[in-house]
Amino acid sequence: MSKDKKIDTTLSGTIIAAHGRHYLADVNGEKFQCVTRGKKTNVAVGDVVHLVQTSNDQAVIEKIAERTTLLYRSDQYKSKLLAANISRLFIVIATEPGFADDLVSRSLVAAEAAGIEAHLILNKTDVADLLPRARERAGVYAALGYPVHEVSARTNPEHALAVLRPLLAGQSSIFIGQSGMGKSSLINLLVPDADIAVREISAALDTGKHTTTFTRLYWLPDGAAIIDSPGFQEFGLYHLSEGMLERAFVEFKPYLGGCKYYNCRHLAEPQCAVLTAVAEGKIAKHRHELYAQLLHESAQTLY
Repeated sequence: MSKDKKIDTTLSGTIIAAHGRHYLADVNGEKFQCVTRGKKTNVAVGDVVHLVQTSNDQAVIEKIAERTTLLYRSDQYKSKLLAANISRLFIVIATEPGFADDLVSRSLVAAEAAGIEAHLILNKTDVADLLPRARERAGVYAALGYPVHEVSARTNPEHALAVLRPLLAGQSSIFIGQSGMGKSSLINLLVPDADIAVREISAALDTGKHTTTFTRLYWLPDGAAIIDSPGFQEFGLYHLSEGMLERAFVEFKPYLGGCKYYNCRHLAEPQCAVLTAVAEGKIAKHRHELYAQLLHESAQTLY
């Protein structure tokens, strides 16, 4: 097919990387550098998009197909899309350095609100002296029903693969976590050519040395997808409404509807079933404190 005949062909593909307003789409194994029309930036990695090809390796995004899920974080002024159409979220924590419970809890709330199944991966289990404390902290989330998978990517890679591969099979997953948790080691283990792919994507997006600042999607041999997101220290959830927040705390669910007032905010109201559960130790105090903080943040939204 000649070059001229390929121009303006309508295509369908998956966004595998995003950097600013530049995107990379995979169309049956062929990569296209993409832009949106105008100044729209509402495209996420994992999106299935309809494209109009404008040259050999470039295209314009015309339409985003309907999403099954959308994961994003937000602050007071703007929101940042993390990934679309994902079915599982894996939060990578480790024995060292210490992980932030606030970030883990916020990630779990975001997953619940988006309808995404959440798991925790406890990495660096070879650090024996710190493992008991890390297990104790991770146990708080296991008690809420979130699976915790223990691995050591560097010292026992075969075991890590045996644990994680079945969890990823047939899924579209995203890995998130603070810097230093070993997320990159896990990705490189699961996707042996990840480093090569990052260099290719970086070159295609013209991001130069900034190879760790964009989210990217890798395909596994069985057709499953892994999305790797940059490490971040904060997970704002300003976009969640009161109703979404109370339902996103799984331990609140047995008590919702049991308060004296139908519009109870579970903060200081009399005869609140949630507050009673906190007082009785059935809901962890730090989780309720996070709920109150997120409720406060949702009231500050300016966008």
